[in-house]
Amino acid sequence: VTWMVFWMGKTARSMKSTLHGRLDSALVGAGWGVVLLAMLSVGREGIETSLFVWATVASTGDSWEPAVGALLGLATAAVLGFLLYRGMVKINLGAFFTWTGAFLILVAAGVLAYGIGDLQEAGLIPGGGVHAYDISGAIPSSSWYGTLAAGIVNFNPSPTWLQVGAWVAYLAVVGYFYVRQHRASARPAPSAPAPTSAPASQHAPIAS
Repeated sequence: VTWMVFWMGKTARSMKSTLHGRLDSALVGAGWGVVLLAMLSVGREGIETSLFVWATVASTGDSWEPAVGALLGLATAAVLGFLLYRGMVKINLGAFFTWTGAFLILVAAGVLAYGIGDLQEAGLIPGGGVHAYDISGAIPSSSWYGTLAAGIVNFNPSPTWLQVGAWVAYLAVVGYFYVRQHRASARPAPSAPAPTSAPASQHAPIAS
């Protein structure tokens, strides 16, 4: 995830022109490559979504709530896809990848803290029983908002000190380099200096 974040930050500015150039090159021929790519991409995402919804239904025991959420998500995706196709909605890919990268850094920090918690529960690293704080009374893990936060950013209402330290350290280090990369990419490229004098051929008379 960390590598992908920095890759997106590096290629965000040229992503639109690159995609348009490759798409134009593919459409010069029969265009079946674009059709095949779209079919495989949609099919792969559909399979992943089906497996995710099935696992959610199997783990919660509910049948209608995950189904309603899945239908709402599919309807939202269909509406956004139609609006983008019709040109009613435009996305700034540079800003989109910038904010998406920042969000993924937050997600990756939660994944790191979650993994450390699993290692502590297994007894592979110490500090499993020493909690930094406990706000489970205010944000219960069984509540819908606690479950949503845990599913998105691996929120834990009672983390250990090692989990908190790893979460903060990851955000500080990766966030610093991410902001630094973003500022460097946003800085305009230096322009070539203007010539101070005309070439000698413009001043010297041409003998006839």
